[in-house]
Amino acid sequence: MRARLLEATVELLVERGFAGTSTTLVSDRAGVSRGAQLHHFPTKNDLVVAAVEHLTERRGAELAEAVAHLPTGGRRTRAVVEMLGDHFASPVFAAALELWVAARTDDALLAAVGPLEQRVGREAHRMTVAALGVDESRPGVRELVQATLDLVRGLGLASTITDDSARRRRILREWADVLDRELDRDDDEGTQE
Repeated sequence: MRARLLEATVELLVERGFAGTSTTLVSDRAGVSRGAQLHHFPTKNDLVVAAVEHLTERRGAELAEAVAHLPTGGRRTRAVVEMLGDHFASPVFAAALELWVAARTDDALLAAVGPLEQRVGREAHRMTVAALGVDESRPGVRELVQATLDLVRGLGLASTITDDSARRRRILREWADVLDRELDRDDDEGTQE
């Protein structure tokens, strides 16, 4: 029952946003009585905070699964960047975005969302480093990884307003080429020293 309530909350956050998500709608969507929903989550914030934790786990699992299926070899950088672009344009990201925006003006929600998003950010960074197979101790590598994550988040934000998947793909292809050049240059410089 708890899982159904959390999934229904995520679905409604994607469809209706934070303001349009109510405990009554969640109960209806989950097929759970209002009393049962109140037993598990007495307030909307209780429900949304639990949904944030659920989303955090789900986002991490989705990224780990995608990383496990990445190709090896010359197209790996492009595959990593496209995988991140897809993840940050997914419904799960849209639901998380709704919570970020709501948390900006809700101190109780911010107290729950902030630490979880920091954890998600660190984990996404760690996974990206591992997926790209780069050494962050080398100058500029950490910044390139973070720029990649910032880029895909921004493109994900843009995709919530319009379907710009073709433009996003072109940008990500170009960025993957930039990463390959910059990371190869670092390798070349490292061998010359």
